This record gives sequence, C-alpha cells and structure tokens, in this order.
Amino acid sequence: MPTFSPSFIASRSAKFVEMIKSCDETGFSKHHLHRVLGMNLLLSDPPAEQRMSILRDVWKDVTKLQDPSDYIRCAEVWIEFPCKHAGKKSINTFLGDLMKHMTTDRAFENHYPQLQSMVSKIVSHIHDFSALFSMDRFLPFIDIFQRESVKVDVCKVIIDSFVRHQSEPTADPVTINGLMYVCKVLHDSIDALSLRDEERQIANYIVNFLRRVTHGRDLEAHLNFLVDARANFSNLQTVIVYLVQRVNSLAVETHRMVKGNHSRKTSAFVRACAAYTFITIPGVTDVFTRLNLYLLSGQVALLNQAVTQGDSFFKSAVSALSEVPQTQEIDGSQRSTEPWLVAFVNQLLSTLLVVPDHPEREPLWLLRGLMQVIQEYAWDEKTDSKAQLYLNILSLLCAAGQDEYCYTIRKVESNDQLYGADRKFIGALSQIINSVVDELFEMLKKLGSNKETMAQQATLALQLVKILLAHMDARETSTAQLVMKLWNLANKTGVANKKIVAQTVSIAKSLGDRTGIEVYVNIAGRFTAPA
Repeated sequence: MPTFSPSFIASRSAKFVEMIKSCDETGFSKHHLHRVLGMNLLLSDPPAEQRMSILRDVWKDVTKLQDPSDYIRCAEVWIEFPCKHAGKKSINTFLGDLMKHMTTDRAFENHYPQLQSMVSKIVSHIHDFSALFSMDRFLPFIDIFQRESVKVDVCKVIIDSFVRHQSEPTADPVTINGLMYVCKVLHDSIDALSLRDEERQIANYIVNFLRRVTHGRDLEAHLNFLVDARANFSNLQTVIVYLVQRVNSLAVETHRMVKGNHSRKTSAFVRACAAYTFITIPGVTDVFTRLNLYLLSGQVALLNQAVTQGDSFFKSAVSALSEVPQTQEIDGSQRSTEPWLVAFVNQLLSTLLVVPDHPEREPLWLLRGLMQVIQEYAWDEKTDSKAQLYLNILSLLCAAGQDEYCYTIRKVESNDQLYGADRKFIGALSQIINSVVDELFEMLKKLGSNKETMAQQATLALQLVKILLAHMDARETSTAQLVMKLWNLANKTGVANKKIVAQTVSIAKSLGDRTGIEVYVNIAGRFTAPA
C-alpha cells in the first residue's frame, strides 16, 4: 500500500478492506495493514456511502487483537476516522472498546503516549464540548491516566481546546461539570514545588473556563456555581481575585436589572454577594490586591444600598492598611510603596464622603480609624506622603461640612442628610479639623528646621493656603490672618515652587473677582506672583 497514493487507496478502500480480510498473515500481520490503510484514509476521504461499513469491517478485526501493543497501534490511527466521519455514538463505542482492551492487566500503563495522542486527536476534531462530555465513556477514559503528570497534560489539552474554540458562553450543565472536573485536576496538581509559570498557566486556563460559563438571568444559580468554584480552586490567587470580581459584577448586574429599586429578594441576593466577597477576600495574600478588592466591594455594596456590608468592607480595608510594607520588590529592585498607598487612601477618602455614619458609633468613626492608622504608619521622613494625605483629609472634612454634598449614591442617605446642620456633628467635624491642622503645622515646623526640606515646607504651606481659600470662610479675621501667615512662610526663603505660587495667586484673584468679597480681593492684592 505505501506504493499507492492516498487518493487511489481511498477511492478503492472497500476493496482494500476485503483484500486485507482475506489475506494470509504470514510475514506481515493484518493489524499492520489496517494501520497503513487508516493512515491513508486520513489523508484522503473514502466515498461517503462506504465510510461506516469500512469502519465496522476494520474494527471487527482490530477488536479481536489480544496483544495491547498491536491494538493500540491501530486504535491510535483509526480514532480520527469516527471523529471525522461519524457521530458521538460511534466515538463513544470506540472509546468503550479501547478501555476494555487497555484496562485488562493495566495495559494502559505501558501506552500513555499513544493514549495521550488519541485525546489530542479527539479534541482537535470535536469542538462541540456538550457532545464531547455527554459521551459516557469520555471522562472514564480520562481517568485511566493514572500517572499525575500525564493526566495533567491531558487535561491541559482539553481545557486549551475549549478556551480556543468556545467563543460563546455555555450554560450546558454537562459541559460545565465535565470541565469543572478537568480544572480540578489541574488545580490539585499545584503544590509548593510548582513553578510560577506553571501556576500562572493553570490559573489562566481556569479563569478562562469560568468566564465562559453563564446562567443567563438566573444570577442566583451563577452565584451557587461560583461558590463551588471557590471550594474547588481555593489555592490559586488569580482565580480567587477573579471570583471576587465576578461576584461583584453579579451584584452590579442585579442593580442594573432592577434599576436600583431592589425588592426583598434582590436585596437579599446582593447581600449574599457581599457575604461571598467578604469571606473570600481574606484568602488573597497580596495586601495591595486585597485592599483594592475591599474598596471595590464596599463601593458595590453601597451602590446596592447595603450600607452595613459596606461599612464592614471599609473597616477591613482600614485595618489592612497597617499590613502594607514600606518597600516592595519590583523588577528586581526594592521600591517604596508610599506612592501606591497615598493613591489608595485618596480613593478611600473620596468614597468615605458619602458613607453614612453608623448610628451606634461616634461621628466619622471610619475616618478617625483611618487617621489613626496613618498616624501610626512608619512614613519615610524624606517624602511628603503623610502631609499630602493630611491635606486630602482636610479637604474631605471641609466637604463633609457642606449642607449638600457634591455627589451622592442613589437611595443612600449620606451624612449631609442624616445630620443636616446638627451641632453635634459640626462640633465633631471642627474637632477633627483642628487636630488635622495642628498636625500639618507640626509638619511645617519640622520641615522648616532643615535647609534641605525648606522647599517641601514651602510647597506644603502653599497647598494648605489653596485648601483654606477653596473651602473655608475667609471673611473670618483669624482665617484671613492664617492664610497670610502661611503665604509669608512659603515665600520667605525664596525656594517655593513658582508654578504653585502662581496657581495660588490665580485662585485668590479668581475668588475675589467671582465673589466680590473684599477679604478675597485684599488677600489677592497682597499676594505677589513670582517674576
């Protein structure tokens, strides 16, 4: 047969089958001939009306083979024939016969490469994973791979094919359960000795599988699926982070579906989502990722009017800030984490403005806790990170004292509605403002004691001036005097940043022109921009 072309053999395949059946095996066994025939029929298709009869006739001879090595040589080639020309019933029957031969005396242990090749051929031809996993012989076939390293490679082949060919989300429970099993095998193969690249590859496979699962509008069913996923894939950080993000997206999707008007059922569901994320986030080892997830989950809880759950997230975020290391290795070098920490706290502050106070706690209890953590953190004295945070806290406090906040969350009563102009709240606000200002003046004093930090002192003083001009009543004599005192402090050494000085002058003039208040006009007149 090797002397003939594949097309010649394919067009006369029925005759070749008859000749092989009637030939004498002396010198050349029939299974070799069947194998060569199969290889040619893969290169050129036989007539459509003869395909099933060819498969039946060939396999009647092959299935009688007693030697597992002879059998597997034929099976490895012929597995592609039913994949190309027959349905899942024929493939399932083929796999059943294969398992019967390979499980006898544990013959499969000597033929892992051939069996692995057969799995690759099956998934290369069958991209309908619902049909693939509905075959009752397929998963038992995967289970005959007893050696862990081989089974992991086989599962990678299956999930890789699914990721590449399944473009649309699937809701088929058979496919979902089958792939959940495959991904569980991959997950359980990860241990302390696994390489990072291996862990990353498996995590990406699992996340891509999870992304392709849908339950339509039955969000509760999808949440239950994600609960199972958390139990199965709890050792992979990338997967845990994805699960938290996905559950948050379920809560947001619920909010969109009900247009913010929750019923008792949907309200209970979004709280269940919040409970899921609150339980899951502590499993994230990276503190930076954990903080971001706490903040995001708290914001989602507020969006869905779950204020108590939001408080829990923000409280956990404030507590976790103390775990942030001062440096982190990035690209082989140690770098300060303060820029990231400042950026995160600024995001948290912008959210805290609209978070209503707990009825059983003191006013602004979350902000007080945050300030305590900031005060106790070991800041680098050569940077102005701490000062920048206190300036932003001061801006937040000024905004919190307004009669109406510049932004709110629908159906969530912020402190402007809860307190109004309540004297107790205003008194607590003033107390915190005074402590923040005192802390800023201590920083100014400390910066002024060293010639190397005088430029930072000038910058801090100017930034404080801008906040005072923007938020406070400059018509009060004491405030106006404080503004001028800070202005003079910033400019007395001549090291102030000219750009910031010009911005400060512009703000004062703009306020004077817009309001016509004499004090602003006078302050602007006394400010002198650099040449």
